[in-house]
Amino acid sequence: MIKRCYYEILEVERSADQETIKKAYRRMALQYHPDRNPDDAEAEDRFKEAAEAYEVLRDPEKRRLYDAYGHDGLKSSGFQGFSGMGDIFGAFGDIFEGLFNGFTGGHPGRSSGPRPGRDLRYDLELTLEQIATGHSETITIGREASCPECNGTGQAGGEEPVVCQVCGGQGQVARAQGLFRVVTTCPQCRGEGRVVTDPCSNCRGRGRVREEKEISVQIPAGIAHGQRLRMRSEGEGGYQGGGPGDLYVVIHEVPHQVFERQGKDLYRRQEVSMFQAALGQEVAVESLVDGPQPLSIPAGSDTGEVVRIKGLGLPGLRGERRGDMYVQLLVRTPRKLNKRQRELMEELAALGDAEAAPAPEEQAAAKPRKKKKRGIFSK
Repeated sequence: MIKRCYYEILEVERSADQETIKKAYRRMALQYHPDRNPDDAEAEDRFKEAAEAYEVLRDPEKRRLYDAYGHDGLKSSGFQGFSGMGDIFGAFGDIFEGLFNGFTGGHPGRSSGPRPGRDLRYDLELTLEQIATGHSETITIGREASCPECNGTGQAGGEEPVVCQVCGGQGQVARAQGLFRVVTTCPQCRGEGRVVTDPCSNCRGRGRVREEKEISVQIPAGIAHGQRLRMRSEGEGGYQGGGPGDLYVVIHEVPHQVFERQGKDLYRRQEVSMFQAALGQEVAVESLVDGPQPLSIPAGSDTGEVVRIKGLGLPGLRGERRGDMYVQLLVRTPRKLNKRQRELMEELAALGDAEAAPAPEEQAAAKPRKKKKRGIFSK
């Protein structure tokens, strides 16, 4: 699905300041909130879309990347968006409390205690040659990691933050409002259940720092476009001692100038002369990674006929045999002839088609020759 412009989603100008962007998001969140649009899939999608737009535009670094490189710039930095509704309400609990006077509609804010970090996505482009042989790639991702100075606690020296006195470590407070019991995110600890009293100087009490990390990715031969590799524990660091998320490397196959792929099989076209096609000769054809290979042309071949060479396709991911290579013949008629070639062609023409034509009774009995068309060549 093509992503829309974040500024267009929030209906703000590119020059909008933070306060304008926040007000625009509050308006969108109020309009498409799930509690106001029960069982409305479209409203839910718009709600998630607005949350992602606000997450990017409220962060100066993410906004800078987006303004410079668009959605691709965010992908390369490891930004993946929200994993679900709970993630959105956890991130913007203060906004939703303001919208609904504390009523969260069954969507609580951040839960206290350890929480795993977010999974990240990295889009990796590979050539067909790299896919055929397998490939090793070192990628660099930007991510939020647990602070090494405080072990992710946010407290100087790695000490545990103190239990919040307002919510008793629950991360939420409840109060009576008419006939309802309203549960809201604790204003003191903002849903964490713990309060940092002596902030770590390295992360300023956040427990997390931004880092760039190089990761070696081993791509197996035969992987397909759209498949992904899971790199365990290479995502963002967890919260309050929670484990890290995972990194998913999504493969994108770069279109090849000569070969087209269909599963494990490869397809290409090959020009041959009219003489080679008529006589049925052997020519050399370039394979993807095995160098030039002999191709036996059946005598009397026409343009469009396909010849298979076994075992010159791609390997299977699970150790299956390699696919095949299919070569479609393109018979080339010479545009210029030298004197001798012209004499021979005229001599052949003088013989006439009648001598080569079968007798009427033979012609009636003969079956028409079918052209072989396979895979992409049948399109």
